[in-house]
Amino acid sequence: MNFIYRLVALFILIAISPIILLFSFAIVLEDGLPFLFFQDRIGKNKKLFKIIKLRTMRKNTPNLGTHLVSKNSYLMTGKIIRKLKIDELPQLVNLIKGELNIVGPRPGLPNQLELILEREKLNIFKIKPGISGLAQISGYDMSDPKKLAKVDKIYVDNSDWILDLKIILATIFPPLRESIKTEFINDI
Repeated sequence: MNFIYRLVALFILIAISPIILLFSFAIVLEDGLPFLFFQDRIGKNKKLFKIIKLRTMRKNTPNLGTHLVSKNSYLMTGKIIRKLKIDELPQLVNLIKGELNIVGPRPGLPNQLELILEREKLNIFKIKPGISGLAQISGYDMSDPKKLAKVDKIYVDNSDWILDLKIILATIFPPLRESIKTEFINDI
C-alpha cells in the first residue's frame, strides 16, 4: 500500500508542478533565492528528517514555530501561499521518500521540547507524521503542546482510512472541519 501512496504522490507532484513553479517564481521576485525551505523535523520513532516547503517568510526569519514568528516576517506572496496551503505541496517529496504520510500528527521541531515530552508520554512517535492532521483541521497548533498532543492521541487511537479521508476532505474544504472536530474532539 505504501508503494501505491508514493506512486500517487509522484503523479500528483508532477501534475501540480506548474503551481509550485509559479509560486516559486513569485517568491524569487519578492525576496530572491531560495524559494524552498528545508527544516529539521521529528518523524516516526523521533527520527530527524528535513521537511520541504515553499518559503513563505523573509530570508532572515528565525527558525521557530510559526506561532512564535512576527507577522512582519511573512512575504506578501507567502501570506497567499499559506492561506491556500500551497507551501505544503513540496512535502509530497517527503511522502515519496517515506518520511511523511498524507495524514498524521504534524511533525514538530527539535527545539519544541515541551511538545516532544507530551508526545512521548502519549506514544505519538510510534506513527509517521502527516502533511495534514486532525489537530490542524481542528485549529490546534504548537502554541499549546499539551492540547496538541492530546488531539494527536485522539487521531492515533481512532486512525483508519475513513478518518484519513475526512481529514483530507476537510483540509481541502474548510467548511467540513467543524463537523470532524465535533465528532472526535470533545472538551480538551
